[in-house]
Amino acid sequence: MRVVVLVPTYNELEALPVTMDRLLSAAPGVEVLVIDDASPDGTGALADAMAAADARVTVLHRARKEGLGAAYLHGMRVALERGADAVVEFDADGSHPADAVPRMLARLEAGADLVIGSRWVPGGGIADWPWQRQLISRAGNLYAKVMLGSPVHDMTAGCRAYTAELLRRIPLAEVRSQGYCFQIDMTRRAQEAGAVVEEVPILFRERELGTSKMTPGIVREALTSVTGWAVGRAARRFAELLGVRRTPTFR
Repeated sequence: MRVVVLVPTYNELEALPVTMDRLLSAAPGVEVLVIDDASPDGTGALADAMAAADARVTVLHRARKEGLGAAYLHGMRVALERGADAVVEFDADGSHPADAVPRMLARLEAGADLVIGSRWVPGGGIADWPWQRQLISRAGNLYAKVMLGSPVHDMTAGCRAYTAELLRRIPLAEVRSQGYCFQIDMTRRAQEAGAVVEEVPILFRERELGTSKMTPGIVREALTSVTGWAVGRAARRFAELLGVRRTPTFR
């Protein structure tokens, strides 16, 4: 199985070397595509140096910062063009455990279409977060889960693996979401495409180096989008129900 791991970066000069070392040690057979959004701190140049030293690493330079969702979508298209069988999302900041990658890939090989590294299933969790932040994460995931009728416990998880076949079934050109919302959007689209979705437990850690990219705008986008998707879902179901009830009338 040809695997491409997508590692989006923006000002990750300190964290990237540590993350790459752990990732390639845990999963030496993968290819890594670093997607840099013109980091002003020199992350792109560092990634180029890594690529020059290791054939498993390549770099995609983007002209400007356009958000996590846009970076991942660009990387997914490149990975599919390169003939990848599986595509993995992996943060550059050290928050995702590298040993999750081979575990997720094993589940893909066993028949799953999307495998999510989940904080909120038995065996998973978060280290280094205060209880208030954990509560916010749990509440946000529960809201998305209930509103969208999904069995997935960690809708916002960014540590995940897709089969290429599933990504080809999802209309990537229609995805406009960013931040946590991007992960929720991709999860719901995968389920709408009939994907087999599994969750494997991971221990998520607060970033060790660099600064967080989380903003209030990312949270607002997620809440607004999930609510809109839920309303649209309910409207479609209501329309289908009315159609079923009207059918005898027209007969």
